[in-house]
This record gives sequence, C-alpha cells and structure tokens, in this order.
Amino acid sequence: MSYPRSEMTHSTVSTKEIQPIIVAKNVEKTYDNGFHVLKGVSLTVNKGEVVVLMGPSGSGKSTFIRTFNALEPYQKGSIEIDGILIAHDAKNIELVRREVGMVFQQFNLFPHLTILGNVTLAPIHLRGMSKADAEDLGMTLLKRVGIDHQANKYPGQLSGGQQQRVAIARALAMKPKVMLFDEPTSALDPEMVREVLDVMRGLAESGMTMVCVTHEVGFAREVADRVIFLAEGMLVEDTTPDKFFNNSTNERTRKFLSQILH
Repeated sequence: MSYPRSEMTHSTVSTKEIQPIIVAKNVEKTYDNGFHVLKGVSLTVNKGEVVVLMGPSGSGKSTFIRTFNALEPYQKGSIEIDGILIAHDAKNIELVRREVGMVFQQFNLFPHLTILGNVTLAPIHLRGMSKADAEDLGMTLLKRVGIDHQANKYPGQLSGGQQQRVAIARALAMKPKVMLFDEPTSALDPEMVREVLDVMRGLAESGMTMVCVTHEVGFAREVADRVIFLAEGMLVEDTTPDKFFNNSTNERTRKFLSQILH
C-alpha cells in the first residue's frame, strides 16, 4: 500500500537525522524601485524535505527561492546552502550553483541544441565530464523523466510538458543536492501538467531535497512535508499540508485558500 509522502514522513522523521541544507535568516530584499519584496524571511529546509511555497501574486515566493542560488541578490540577512554562505563573492556563487538545480516557469532550453545536447552541456563544461560519460548520464536522466526516445529532437519539436521534463533532466545532470522549482507548471496547458508533476513526485520519492513554488494543491497535499505561506513579503505560516489546507487558524491563509480552491 502506498501512502502520501506527508504521512510517510511523519512516521519516519524521528528515525533519521535532521540535517539542515538550506538556512535562510532574516532575508531582506528591496528592488531599485523601492518595492520591499522580502521582509525578514527565515526558513530552514532539511535534507530530503519537500517544501512547497504558496502565496498570492507579489508575495515574494519566486524572489525568495531565487536568492537560494544567487539569481536574486539580497541586502540583509544570510543564506547558507549546505554550509556555503551566499554572498557577493563570485567563487561562493559558483560553488552554490553547482549544488542547486533550478527549473523555471519557462523552459529556457537552447533551441539550437538537441534535447541530449541541452542535458549534456553543463556537465561537460562545468563538471569537466567527458562527452561520452555526459551522454550516458544524459540518456539515463532522459529515461528517468520518460523522454529518452526524443533525445535527438530539438526543443521546438516537443510539447511544453516534454520540454519541462527535459529542463528537469538538465538540472539533474549537474547532480545537485537541492532542486528548486519556480512554478514549473504555470506555462503548461492543463493536460501537460500531470506529466511534469509525476516527474516531481518521483524525485520526492527518491529523497531529493526540493523547494517548490506552486499553486498545485493536489501536489502540495500529497508530496510536501511542509507548506510555507508568504504574504506581503513575510512568512505567515509554516506547517504541515494537512493543517495548512484543513485546519489553518490564520485569517490571511484562509482567505487565500478560499480563492485558489474555489
């Protein structure tokens, strides 16, 4: 019998050592136009956890996870990824980006490269992997996401769901310790959403540490260990999926849920 990840986690968390891999403390970010997007946000994510970030548009969700691999600079506070401090030091940023994979709303594939070429590019140029080894790894990962038969096609020949699965395989090719997902299904037609979520479920089951910005309620209920709710740049709630969706006592959370569930 299979159980939702949240149920399995509650029964096993006491038997495994808790090891923080993302530690964000009092993170502040203000854009050049004066918009204060993050107001002292703190979050710790442990190895093997799946954390889902939810919140209304403009709440700072995407900005927050983009600080985890230095795509967005922050002005105050601190962020460590597996003990590496994210600062303005270029060396540290490079080290962090080797350990953190990211999947965006748009697929950001190179249109002039084949699917396999997209997946092997970073391991060859950033990890120093031989072309043969990179291609072996690439085919393994493409098979993992169910798209190995498309390896020699180009991105423009694939559906949006297929391209997003390629983007996931490309991120995995760097063998990251953490995977970040920034609304990975928001640019997809409804019938393509499930195929991407199925890949993400498989990653969660394999023990990958994941931080996901998404409004996919079913995915959050089934797969997340924790749901983080952000509103107006502040962390409002950090709780289990069951409590978040069924028993939240926070008025702001309840208003948000009434809108997205409706």
